[in-house]
Amino acid sequence: MKPVLKRAPAGVITRRQGLALTAAALATPWTHAQAPQVLRFAWWGGAARHGATLKAIAAFQALNPGVKIKAEYMGFAGYLERLTAQIAGGSEPDVMQINWAWMAMFSKRGNGFTDLQPYAPLLALDQFSADDIAMGRVMGKLNALPVSYTARVLLWNTATFRAAGLPLPRSWDELFAAGAVFRAKLGEHFYPLDGELYDMMLLSQAWVHQKHGTPYLDPAPLAPGQAPKVAMSIEAARDWVATYRKLVDGHTATSLPLRASLGGAEKPTEQQQDWVQGRWAGNYTWDSVIGLRAGNLKPPQSLALGEFPTLPNAKNSGLFGRPTLMYAVGRNSRQPELAARFVNYLLTDPEAALMLGRTRGAPSAKAPLKVLMDRQMLPPLELQAHQMIQALKADGRIDLPAPLFEHARLHKFMREVFETVAYGKTSDLDAARRLVEEGGSLLRRIK
Repeated sequence: MKPVLKRAPAGVITRRQGLALTAAALATPWTHAQAPQVLRFAWWGGAARHGATLKAIAAFQALNPGVKIKAEYMGFAGYLERLTAQIAGGSEPDVMQINWAWMAMFSKRGNGFTDLQPYAPLLALDQFSADDIAMGRVMGKLNALPVSYTARVLLWNTATFRAAGLPLPRSWDELFAAGAVFRAKLGEHFYPLDGELYDMMLLSQAWVHQKHGTPYLDPAPLAPGQAPKVAMSIEAARDWVATYRKLVDGHTATSLPLRASLGGAEKPTEQQQDWVQGRWAGNYTWDSVIGLRAGNLKPPQSLALGEFPTLPNAKNSGLFGRPTLMYAVGRNSRQPELAARFVNYLLTDPEAALMLGRTRGAPSAKAPLKVLMDRQMLPPLELQAHQMIQALKADGRIDLPAPLFEHARLHKFMREVFETVAYGKTSDLDAARRLVEEGGSLLRRIK
């Protein structure tokens, strides 16, 4: 016999959420006459995210007697592998934190997750922009909702640039020229810019996007049966490789061999002593990690947000932006309605926002973002970056990339090509041909 569900007194969550929703659409508490309803929720993160999320879960359970949220959390390493196995076996969590690009892996036709559209009355969708909601659609089905939005930004150590006698770069020419000045005035170990290989690939792609009008992959949404494709010509791909090489060979950016010799090519910038001591004076990174990059700098060092360089007449900034994280409901969830209510609570409830803070970035939902801004819970530099990104996004100068750009197999392929460039094992033209021809073949196999 199914458990008998009773509605708790109306209005409990209404007062707490403060959302402009009808009473029928609210995540009203449920109580059980018998066994509690158990909802599994999986996410990855660090200690701060875990602690904040557990507090939010406890608050949701207090508001909903008879509901038990089973927390399944871990670090990022191994999370995708575990989730892949669970989804393949039909045992995925009811609610899961996913990367935006994973929808292209797990839900190619839009049926890999529960379609949230039928549960729209339970979701405060008016808290999100139309673009935000579109980011969660696959083949017309609402597979997920964004927690926050992030983009790549340039951060500059103002003290080191002063020591070099240079203003912060505002154009590509100023950026490319800074390397020689740093080496001449400060020494061989000083660089204007640091970043992992992928960081430099994305920065170089921005230059190509501005010049040629397209990123590597065609970002247009795919119609049913349509295959993804490489959008760059061989000429554009050659410019992509040449721009990367120009950054490294001109002493503007740290090289892959240099980073590898210092304890790991993918070692985060904030863990590099050259960054901590101000010898590496810039970083191209997600705005969501500004706190990490700034956290270990000692006065007089301080970070400033850079103006993103743009070629004359460029129609697009080429800035790489996408949802930071998404919440999806498992296709096999036996309690999709309750799962939708829980997702709505995490994403839009102002009190949940106070508990979660910025552990997943600046919220996409309007009410939680306002709460954090009113309480001054977004540090000035992070707020400045968020506002710059949102302005570019609203202006249509940031395109949502093709989801397959971050597909694990394609990502591995692109890195391998650029590694051969970094170690001088291939020519620009041969690397460009591989990116266009082999990349196109790989996309067709993935799809």
